[in-house]
Amino acid sequence: QSVMHLGPAGELTVTSPLTEQAIVDNSTIAGWIMTFSELYLAYRMVLDEDVKILLLDRSLSATLNSLTTDTSRRSRWEEELSILGLEIDGLRLDKNDLAYARHHIVNEALGLPPPRGDYLRYALVLYLQRSRKAMSLQEICEGLGILGSDRVRRAEVYLEKSVKEGYIRKTGNLYEASQRYIGTWDRIRKLVDGIGTQLFEGKGCNPMKIRKGENYEWLTTRDVAFLSLFCFQALIEESWRRKVLIIGITKDTTATDFKAHLAPLCGNEGIWPVDAEGLRAVPSTDRMLLQAMSVFAYEQIPVPWSLIEYDTAFQTIVPDFKGRKGYISGGRRNRISRERLFLKSYVQLDQSARDPRLRSNVLLIDRLAFPDYDADKVVHFKQEYGGAEEPVDVLLYPDRDVTNEIQNLVMVLLSSMGARSIPEVFGHNKPLFIADKIAKAQRRKFSGIIEGTALWLMNSPRLRSFCFYMNTFRERREEVEYARRR
Repeated sequence: QSVMHLGPAGELTVTSPLTEQAIVDNSTIAGWIMTFSELYLAYRMVLDEDVKILLLDRSLSATLNSLTTDTSRRSRWEEELSILGLEIDGLRLDKNDLAYARHHIVNEALGLPPPRGDYLRYALVLYLQRSRKAMSLQEICEGLGILGSDRVRRAEVYLEKSVKEGYIRKTGNLYEASQRYIGTWDRIRKLVDGIGTQLFEGKGCNPMKIRKGENYEWLTTRDVAFLSLFCFQALIEESWRRKVLIIGITKDTTATDFKAHLAPLCGNEGIWPVDAEGLRAVPSTDRMLLQAMSVFAYEQIPVPWSLIEYDTAFQTIVPDFKGRKGYISGGRRNRISRERLFLKSYVQLDQSARDPRLRSNVLLIDRLAFPDYDADKVVHFKQEYGGAEEPVDVLLYPDRDVTNEIQNLVMVLLSSMGARSIPEVFGHNKPLFIADKIAKAQRRKFSGIIEGTALWLMNSPRLRSFCFYMNTFRERREEVEYARRR
């Protein structure tokens, strides 16, 4: 079903499909607020409580990728965002502010954002903002290490686009960052702090409304998605600044990047000896493969154990389409995600005291990369993208002989946080288990309140006809059929 809305000139246009429920009742807002609350709590703990290790019950890389995707539909921002146009420090947030902030993950020591692929335009803008002076194309490319005529030509194209969009000013042959957007990230941080405080700490007014000029507007699902993304980016920024180790733990994963991406690539490059035919015959997911190996070779693989750590960018990397050594390609549309940001691994933490073959599930672990420990563990590849040959420098600990101090710390920490006396926590993490139980109990409590309120409204004589037409045919049919079965 398509939804009609008024376009910029007042004409009717057809947008991509949306469900009636999502339009009328903002049906996914509760889940988004849960996501934002978890990330905002983690962010405040880093700021206020001087934590040094932070555990999250989610994959860090998957969270960032998901939030980036959920905020990517720029054509819908005007209709779906209340924060667009909100005034902060005397300036209204515009589309350029939001587009710029969506990719604001900066760490010079790790080379982030990388000056390649889809991240080149952000690397150029950020470099000019940091330099605070007008620079020629050659100076910019030398500063970012952009070599080769093809790469320089791509950089020039993106600089000219940024001039048209207003991020950069051009005088003669010199480029300079626009003063309008130099303070964008600081304003975005204030937006996160302000709305986060209003939602979770405020009193009095409705926390789901924000003031724009003389009027109030409701926060939408898309607003909370943006706030979640910006909050996660701020959390990463503060963790680097305060040296806080963030660890994401995922219980049930169907990821296949180790088997399908990393192992074939390392085999092609001679990093590991890999039997390509044998690899295709093993279980389909990484977790199933590693659990099977652990069970069948339990005498050679003592618990706890961990896989080597590798860059989460390998999730989007495949061997070169042309079969060239030293080259790689992107798994989807030849695109490779941001490298040198997160490192991932798999761990198995516990086994039965009676039967060494009865072991806990394999968990996916990913963590924030740190320049003091990880920056020199780089493997260099090349990729052809956008008509240019670009370097892709990913993090990889190739074998157990390479010292990995952070992973050793993580293994000692996680191994000590289990609880064999609780069946559900066997080989998992007790603090995360308790936190999850508390969150679910609170969710059930408030779900009952919301459902009771909904029933009261639906049975109100004044709203009965309105509620009738707001329900879809399928919903009414399900209600009638359910009543008959009872």
